[in-house]
Amino acid sequence: MAQTKTRPTGVSVEEYLASRASPEQLADCKSIVAMCKRVTKQPATMWGPSIVGFGRYQYRYESGHAGEAPLAGFAVRGRELVVYLSCDDPAQGELLARLGKHKMGKSCLYFKRLADLDANVLEELVVGSIAAVRRRHPGTGDA
Repeated sequence: MAQTKTRPTGVSVEEYLASRASPEQLADCKSIVAMCKRVTKQPATMWGPSIVGFGRYQYRYESGHAGEAPLAGFAVRGRELVVYLSCDDPAQGELLARLGKHKMGKSCLYFKRLADLDANVLEELVVGSIAAVRRRHPGTGDA
């Protein structure tokens, strides 16, 4: 089975952000890093070439495919920032409605600047996402 590209690397988070983010995005990224560190109590680590992740969990699909992923994470995607979230819970949907200017994919929250969002709601979304991941994948730890 092929090994996933999304795994922890030794790349510097600071160097990645400096190379990808505009000055405004860099300030927003630093705020997101601080929030994710506070919520997960884990340091920022690069996962693959472009995801800043915090903590980790192990997953296994019914197909047998297994791997590891960050509990919380974000990336710079051109002019947008993306925060990776699990938002299947109805309460998460209610929070999204209060978040501010964003687009939501299956598990990707896209936005241009933190100033467009309610930072407290964003933090609640990240906390809820981590709780959902831990419920789906119990006992996997987060170190």
